Amino acid sequence: MSEQDFLQQIRQHQRIIHKICAMYAPDVSEREDLFQEILMQAWRGATNFRQEAKFSTWLYQVGLNTAISHYRKSKIRLPFKALDPALMQLADAPPADDTELNAMYRAIGQLDDVDKALVMLYLDDFDYNTIGEMLGISANYVAVKMKRIKAKLQQTVHQYL
Repeated sequence: MSEQDFLQQIRQHQRIIHKICAMYAPDVSEREDLFQEILMQAWRGATNFRQEAKFSTWLYQVGLNTAISHYRKSKIRLPFKALDPALMQLADAPPADDTELNAMYRAIGQLDDVDKALVMLYLDDFDYNTIGEMLGISANYVAVKMKRIKAKLQQTVHQYL
């Protein structure tokens, strides 16, 4: 894949990277770092892209793998003193007056890395077979996990309301 083709594909599918970053990076500077890391990993892997799948599917895989690795590394970092939550309001956070949506975002934030990835792919209308291929699990296991995740989210959302 040429540099020009790669850049065109990234421009067309950058929304995928932004979603992944929003899901796995809690603040703006981390999102920017993660975005750059995903781009670097995608560029490194572009020569191995065999076009057996759509570019968007491949980019999801690269992005999720990079994000999960980044997330795990960030959990190892030394703890720091948290700032006042009012100071940490993000411009792209859900609107404060939408209580149910905020509760859903908080509940999804409580999920582990793989479950977050499953929810994100499910919300982007990927079928269970594709999600399974992307995450290296069977479609049946995706269905079982999604059923459990939905039940867990319903329960957790009610706690936040």
